[in-house]
Amino acid sequence: MPLALTRRDLLKTSLAAATVCRCPGDANPAAGFKLGIISDELSDNLEEALDFISHYNLHGTELRVIWGKNIMAATRADLDGAKKLLAQHNIQVSDIASPIFKWDLPQLPAMSEKRDTFNADYTEKDADRLLDDSFRLARFFGTRKVRIFSYWRVQDPEQAYPYVRDRLAKAAQVAAQNDIILVVENEHTCNAGTGRELGRLLKDVNSPHLMGVWDPGNAVMLGEYPYAEGYQAVRDRFAHLHIKDVRKDSKTGKFDWAPVGAGVVDWKGQFLALRKDGYQGTMSLETHYRRANGNKIESTRESLQGLFEAIKASS
Repeated sequence: MPLALTRRDLLKTSLAAATVCRCPGDANPAAGFKLGIISDELSDNLEEALDFISHYNLHGTELRVIWGKNIMAATRADLDGAKKLLAQHNIQVSDIASPIFKWDLPQLPAMSEKRDTFNADYTEKDADRLLDDSFRLARFFGTRKVRIFSYWRVQDPEQAYPYVRDRLAKAAQVAAQNDIILVVENEHTCNAGTGRELGRLLKDVNSPHLMGVWDPGNAVMLGEYPYAEGYQAVRDRFAHLHIKDVRKDSKTGKFDWAPVGAGVVDWKGQFLALRKDGYQGTMSLETHYRRANGNKIESTRESLQGLFEAIKASS
């Protein structure tokens, strides 16, 4: 009788046949950068994701969804299991990828539409509790960084700006009391969606406990040229970087996710700038791109190949 293969068996087989080799002379394919992968971009099964990440000798991971649950709703058993697996794989957590402030701004609710909240369903009434919980999670996993957002994007983000600025400044004060750094992502579906919008917010709040997650791919979605225009606005103000790519559909004219190196983001130029500026923060591959068959692992591997090439070209 033929033996049934588990998902992990299939992952191991896939890793053995990988086109991106983990060769003895290539112990650090990230060439000095603190590179990781958002775990659920690979698999909701954290062990499968960590197998992949450790195979490529990467620095860390970003925790957002584990075993089908948003990290903010994970059980104690899930958290203990995750911590054990991370230690076994010798992988560090770069930040807690929370969904905090990825909901409607109370003063100016956004137009209703379906958005991906990564198994999270919260509102402003949950904010203070979630902040406290996220600080505990950060300490539990050995990081000082918690990723947050700037509320769902309204028709006129300028109108929302004072409310967003003041609320995030208040959150930063609480983070300071807990020795935590909140890192707000420029998310194209939120009010700080471009490098310019994020840079303005960080400059105005002016707190070492509110920094950025610079995401060039998200900036493209709002029509900003991320490098060097968007980057200059956030330079020296972000502690984490998200890596993905975007290309325009020739038929529809709309942007969609692409493998790193196959889109419009100048990743070689971005990595050159990071080296020149002495960037010491962390970064995560956030694949988003999916092959036609929807295979998350192979889609991520394809992006990782392009990412390694861009890093190598910047060395």
